[in-house]
Amino acid sequence: MSAELFLELGTEEIPAGFIPRALNDIQRLLCQELENARISYGEIRTFATPRRLAISIAGVARQQQRQELELTGPPVRIAFDAEGSPTKAAEGFARTNGVSVDELKTIKTEKGEYLFLSKVIEGGKSADHLAGILPRMIGKIPFKKSMRWKDLEVRFVRPIHWIVATYGGDIIPFCFGDVQSSNLSRGHRFMAPAEFSVSGAEDYITKAEQQHVIPQIEKRHQLIEEQLEVLAKQLGGKINPDDDLLEEVCFLVETPQALAGTIEERFLQLPPELLITSMREHQRYFTLIDEQGKLLPYFITIANTLVTDPKVVIAGNERVLKARLSDAMFFWREDQKSKLETRLEPLKKVVYQAKLGTSFEKVERFSELAIGLAQQISPETVALTRRAATLAKCDLETGMVYEFPELQGIMGREYALLEGEDPRVATAIYEHYLPIQAGGDLPSDDVGAFVSLADKIDTICGCFSVGLIPTGTADPYALRRSAIGILAIILARGYTISIPDLVADSVRLLETKRQRAAEEIISDVIEFIRLRMVNMLSLKSYPADVIDAVLSASFIEPIDAIERIKALSALKKMDDFKPLAVAFKRVENIIKGGLEQPIDSTLLTEECEQKLFLDFQNVQGKVKEYIAERNYTQALEAIAGLRQPVDTFFDGVMVMVDDEAIKNNRLALLTGIASLFKGIANFRKIA
Repeated sequence: MSAELFLELGTEEIPAGFIPRALNDIQRLLCQELENARISYGEIRTFATPRRLAISIAGVARQQQRQELELTGPPVRIAFDAEGSPTKAAEGFARTNGVSVDELKTIKTEKGEYLFLSKVIEGGKSADHLAGILPRMIGKIPFKKSMRWKDLEVRFVRPIHWIVATYGGDIIPFCFGDVQSSNLSRGHRFMAPAEFSVSGAEDYITKAEQQHVIPQIEKRHQLIEEQLEVLAKQLGGKINPDDDLLEEVCFLVETPQALAGTIEERFLQLPPELLITSMREHQRYFTLIDEQGKLLPYFITIANTLVTDPKVVIAGNERVLKARLSDAMFFWREDQKSKLETRLEPLKKVVYQAKLGTSFEKVERFSELAIGLAQQISPETVALTRRAATLAKCDLETGMVYEFPELQGIMGREYALLEGEDPRVATAIYEHYLPIQAGGDLPSDDVGAFVSLADKIDTICGCFSVGLIPTGTADPYALRRSAIGILAIILARGYTISIPDLVADSVRLLETKRQRAAEEIISDVIEFIRLRMVNMLSLKSYPADVIDAVLSASFIEPIDAIERIKALSALKKMDDFKPLAVAFKRVENIIKGGLEQPIDSTLLTEECEQKLFLDFQNVQGKVKEYIAERNYTQALEAIAGLRQPVDTFFDGVMVMVDDEAIKNNRLALLTGIASLFKGIANFRKIA
């Protein structure tokens, strides 16, 4: 027997960005609780709007699963004293498991005789447990920011106004804060605020829609898309694609209605990105484009009510947009009265970070780093890179960016183009901020890539230098994102950049700011970036142990690490890889730290060790050549050829003999073999 469990949390409006994560956490936490309580369950569905988070779990068993336990207690010799009386160990074991000492049995094992208990726990009624599970789960939901309200001790993302909790249609009674659970939900805040009863998910969906609430996320999403498409077609254009905005708006409304407004023609002389960003970030408006991608003088907003007089609402939105774009037009004209470069000097008065100095100082640091990268990788771009780095942060002192901070980089590019700067310089001013998020667009040109790498590594090293290191989920300076961005750019553009060298150069430039030892900072930053690469590659198809083996052996050039991972991944797929891995792990385990000394061939008395030495000599030179050429596949194949001689060696001789000279000579031989892997992979990490 089973029944549906339904839970809805009705709240004040939740920030749109918090909702997807909250739904995942509710599902995860509730499933954990049910499994811990030995309650089986079936299909799961989630629902959400700005004012509600809900979950339905079908097939929740009416009864807990019966549990048969076999528990081993303390050894008999400890459980009873010399007179045969139970000790505290025996009494404690019995008490913990709810039985008397007389009910305990003994069992014989390889390690001796132990107390033993065979116990059956019958399942109780699931409904009795759900009343405790649900409030406990609600209190565990993690939010980026949560709050208290009234004089209550509980915390949640927003104040909770109602809780629907039913099991098979019956109310699960519990209290969270000052809200008592019931079977009563509420409709749309403005169009149908009255309560309505709920018995389960299907009943909830039907009645909620009657009360102007569409709880299914997918249905709202589809409705918004369809409405956008209809209006765009009527206006002779198409929606400027924006999946992120579509997802955000979907969590801002309970019943969507698309309304189209007009942008005054005079505002179209502003850069398209400025218009799009302003409407998107501040008003959550969708923009329209024609077949050539040109911005059209229209916008579409999604209302959260079924508007009776659209003209009034549209006029209100147009008024708000006109005021905002009028400000933008003013700043656009005022900013052009001064050259971009003249705004570099004022950056001396702008504090970048209290311990790291001004924005001007930061520009000086990353300019030197960017120029160094250009000299190393693309010398012909040095002048362009120097210019781009100099101008990269100048738009921070413009009126436009002061009013619209999200336009940093965009306005720098536009003003640079107006002033006749090289297009590659202008593009780099914008692209040095890329990628903005994981998987986002990357710089399209070397100039922007060099400035971006330099700016990001300066941020990371600067923060590490003064102790501003990410902990747990706290990363106020987005250092993890910067590290991922550095790796993404290097890998996408195929740069052979040494991470240790780049970090060392950056730390050197922070000499007057750092509050920790340079060596410690360098080590910490390299490890920080290495771990980001482990995380990045874990999302791909490479085996986790191969990633660990390669990146723990050597992490210098990310491109080189990828090549080693590919080679080792291919080797691992070979049929005889397992005995190969076992053989070389054995080598590593015996030598431990290794013994670096010349191998004396006169001390190799056994045929098997003489054969291994000759094969090692033949392979050693080839492996060095292959590694120098970065041909790791052939290098590993050559090393793999030593597997049989290594096995024969271990079968034929004992390494740790009494004769010190022979023992050390054999250890030196094995150390030499192990050294072939240095810089490729650490075989100890291979599963």
